[in-house]
Amino acid sequence: MESLTLITIILPFLGAFVTGLPVVRDKFAKFATLVALISSVGVLLIALSWHANGRIPVTYDIISFGHIVIWGITLDEVSTLIGFAVVVLGFLICLYSCGYLTEQNKEHPHAGKPRFYAFLLIFIGAMAGLVFSSTLIGQLFFFEITGACSWGLISYYQTPKAKAAAMKALILTHIGALGLYFAAAYLFSQSGTFSIATLATLSPDAKICVLLGIMLAAWGKSAQMPLQIWLPNAMEAPTPVSAYLHAASMVKVGVYIFARAVYSAGEIPEIIGVIGLIMAMITLIYGFFMYLPQHDLKRLLAYSTITQLAYIFIGLSLAVFNSKLAFIAAIVYIFNHAFAKSLFFLVAGALSYSTGTRLMPRLQGIMRTMPLIGTGFGVATLAIAGVPPFNGFFSKFPLFAAGFEVSQEYAWVMPLIILALIESIATFVWLLYKFGQCVIGEPSQDVLDAQTLPKSMAIVLIVLMVMSVLSSAIAAWWLS
Repeated sequence: MESLTLITIILPFLGAFVTGLPVVRDKFAKFATLVALISSVGVLLIALSWHANGRIPVTYDIISFGHIVIWGITLDEVSTLIGFAVVVLGFLICLYSCGYLTEQNKEHPHAGKPRFYAFLLIFIGAMAGLVFSSTLIGQLFFFEITGACSWGLISYYQTPKAKAAAMKALILTHIGALGLYFAAAYLFSQSGTFSIATLATLSPDAKICVLLGIMLAAWGKSAQMPLQIWLPNAMEAPTPVSAYLHAASMVKVGVYIFARAVYSAGEIPEIIGVIGLIMAMITLIYGFFMYLPQHDLKRLLAYSTITQLAYIFIGLSLAVFNSKLAFIAAIVYIFNHAFAKSLFFLVAGALSYSTGTRLMPRLQGIMRTMPLIGTGFGVATLAIAGVPPFNGFFSKFPLFAAGFEVSQEYAWVMPLIILALIESIATFVWLLYKFGQCVIGEPSQDVLDAQTLPKSMAIVLIVLMVMSVLSSAIAAWWLS
């Protein structure tokens, strides 16, 4: 398992290097997709091997300096589940991009360049490295690589707006990274190691310091207040980038490193849960009111992502109050949301490819002329809104159940959970309204003039629709 994990992490980096070489010439897109596919097979084999070996959490020390472990690999039910999501979705995004980044794209007629696929492969490798890291310094290393790749991918079109958005994302997420620098340094000063597992041995005051540092880094990457403003501007990136960075991977870095810390820290001072819960609620309400007036589908999805990530922070914050159900709900939420929101972003990309616009007032009657995209729009809407049998329901239901459970001991939690429940209902109503506005009815002229999707894009949409139903069952079985 150790060798297989290392190969899965390193292979995308090597693939990125080869992608830029003349040896692959005009086949760089197919080559990158093949590398991502092999990495996906690798992460699946890692999970199955770990399961076959008794599901026992195991850590391998890879790089050490004397007795100090600099970087290692941890395999358990959390890292294998989330690792599967980030790598497999990376492959699906590569496959989708083969059809999207072409001259036939109505909104952005552009033949993809090797640097796009190189950055994407590096991002896949960095995400795998971060998810499997057993040390804070290892997480920090891959954390910074994802930041550099996000800059390259958001600015891919090289327009002034894209460059400004990329720089904003780089600066704000790096401000958040300062918290992780502090957390790693403070953990080492208190324990003589960078191992995340040693969080459980710290004093309560030391735990507060380390966890607050990790929380700041998590807020930066996961676009939570007060570091949330970079995400909507990052929609200047190509839509496949938005789907991977802002639904499946980059924004999940924040919630994942916080989840890993909560999972490893044992008894956590309640102040961490209080701060996390209050900030998540503020972000939740902010995101909801910001996506209401949006007409650009991608910007609406950006603000929706901010609110969805706030739900995950709510679950992780509730877990601080000794709620195992809340922690499981948060992990399932990370897994499920990655597939559902990726589907929604790629539906937006399919619309821009076919019609030349993402503006919802110009998109009407999609189902009449583009039934696959219309169905994908509907599935994504119901999944994000939390309607059974789609995966969003099986994320939100246990989270709310955990919230009401915790409120029996902490009464002040009850009004916050009720407020989150009201927001969830309002989201369902609003997204249903947008579905009716865009999908049902007589087609608009842009929709009537739509072109057919390439097979690679259609296949990815179908796979993500299936996963928007099945992912919750996979996560429940894996975490049971």
